[in-house]
Amino acid sequence: MTAETVRLPETQHAVQLVGPDESTLNPSKPVLVPRPHEILAKVEAVGLCFSDLKLLKQFDKHARKSEIVGGIEPEVLKGIQSYVPGRLPTVPGHEVVCRVVAVGGEVKHHKVGERYLVQADYRQLPTAAGSNGAFGYNFEGALQEYTLLDERVVMTPDGDRFLIPVGEEKSASAVALVEPWACVEASYVARERNTVKAGGRLLVVVPDGRAAKGVSECFSPDGEPAEVRTIPPAGLGELPDESFDDIIYFGSDKAAIDTLNDKLGGGGIINIVLGGERVGRPVSVGVGRLHYGMTRWVGTTGDNAAESYKHIPPTGEIRENDTILVVGAGGPMGQMHVIRSICLGRPGVRVVGTDLDDVRIETLRQKAAPMARTNDVALRLVNPQNEPLDEAFTYFVLMAPVGALVADAIRKAGDGAIINIFAGIPAPTKHDLDLDAYIEKRCFMFGTSGSTIDDMRIVLAKVESDQLDTNACVDAVSGMSGARDGIAAVENRTLAGKIIVYPMLHDLGLIALAELEKHFPTVAGNLDDGKWTREAEQELLRVAGGNG
Repeated sequence: MTAETVRLPETQHAVQLVGPDESTLNPSKPVLVPRPHEILAKVEAVGLCFSDLKLLKQFDKHARKSEIVGGIEPEVLKGIQSYVPGRLPTVPGHEVVCRVVAVGGEVKHHKVGERYLVQADYRQLPTAAGSNGAFGYNFEGALQEYTLLDERVVMTPDGDRFLIPVGEEKSASAVALVEPWACVEASYVARERNTVKAGGRLLVVVPDGRAAKGVSECFSPDGEPAEVRTIPPAGLGELPDESFDDIIYFGSDKAAIDTLNDKLGGGGIINIVLGGERVGRPVSVGVGRLHYGMTRWVGTTGDNAAESYKHIPPTGEIRENDTILVVGAGGPMGQMHVIRSICLGRPGVRVVGTDLDDVRIETLRQKAAPMARTNDVALRLVNPQNEPLDEAFTYFVLMAPVGALVADAIRKAGDGAIINIFAGIPAPTKHDLDLDAYIEKRCFMFGTSGSTIDDMRIVLAKVESDQLDTNACVDAVSGMSGARDGIAAVENRTLAGKIIVYPMLHDLGLIALAELEKHFPTVAGNLDDGKWTREAEQELLRVAGGNG
């Protein structure tokens, strides 16, 4: 079935971002008719995300809103109707489940009637600002009734698909929330490099009186680096920034380490070999690049560079007997980390969640405490303003984009602690860290950004097999008239969990689940002990009314 044979409305309701801190609810945005390679899908549900707020604030300054500079022919890109880089208005929303309603004549892999989950990160399409193209950023997203995609974009070079097929059994909300849960999953399962990069660029910095011990032992089984450059610290100023995949520094001089921070390229590892010395002062570390640049810091108190890499875990996964601290646990994504930790099945795990909002703490307690009892996991939820934490932790999850939290995690770290910097600290941000303590405790800090198609399939499988109920984190529902209020609620932290928007409900405002009884008692009657369900969703769509 082609676009020409499908009867579509001419206009739709949509939320559009039109400038920094400028959004509008457009009740008459045109429904685009698919061109030959394009796919038109009706949005069933979309979740609101803190990333939508970041896009609203930054708009054309956001790295994913910039021009695409590779991975697709420029002429092809110009012809895609939903491509809106730079200052062009865009539609946010990337946590989505949708159904194909029309396709262009050249579409080969997607059919009318199929239901899909969208992987938003088009990682094969680099942007001018050093990120990648993305659905809901420089391609229009799902906070509208109908969204347009292009098959030449949503097919990967190796034939995989950014549109992931889903069945009919699960609610639209449960499927849409696979995307944020996949970002959580990605932060635990992403593989970490524990050698010098094969074929990469290695910088070895050796002061007078020190020996470059163990360098060749750091090389990968897959091959040696393509370039090894050995210099004294005096030569650092002549090196270009972000130009090395690996840096090994045999020394302890703060000024040298501060400079080396800027020489590390994306995905690079810096290895500080103290050789029995101490830095003695905090070092300014690019904590923002740990998340967005995937940079890593390791070190050893000894004199052999190879020792440092032994402290790098294969992934960021929780281990047996970890004592876990989730900082900012009461927010939507923090809840997901707490629930995942509880339900993971690791023996001996203890989970502590903190939040500065007592209401959020109590909301999380109602959701997580029954799960903790079922899984025999010790759970403690506290407001640290009222109940100070005086114990060491071996795993940290940081849900606020604040560099001081990284420094605090190092102070609270037990031996071998992993520090998961989940919240995206702005990329240029640096913060003073105690590298002496970090190295002595054999800590490892890392960050991840977004998720992959495989991460989403992992979570989708958990949802479809009833191993995971993503609806556990839903706190409110809305139609289009409440969508901008929902984004404001994300900004002001007035709701603890996720907000689900049903675009076909034009006139439905933002309603917290706790308030449903006042507005739609029959919908509230289908909640499961206060939790959003498929039955509640179906009843909401029935009583609130559809609009085409």
